[in-house]
Amino acid sequence: MKFKAEIDVMPLDALLDPQGKAVSNSMKNIGLPEIEGVRIGRHIRLFVEADSQASAEAKVETACKKMLANQIMESFSFSVTEA
Repeated sequence: MKFKAEIDVMPLDALLDPQGKAVSNSMKNIGLPEIEGVRIGRHIRLFVEADSQASAEAKVETACKKMLANQIMESFSFSVTEA
């Protein structure tokens, strides 16, 4: 079976996010001072072949832990659906 995974990787809240801070600071320059606390991360979509949804989820979690997210500096969350 083929499954689609949608993965979000974000910097940990305790760490500085210079990109997010720059965007947050720029919001007032475009007339949106009420927007603050911007955090910038990555969104990853991938497809995986697996026998079951549980197996697909395990493979995606392994990919996140070993390659897609640096767990020292980032957190991740994902969803897996049939493709």
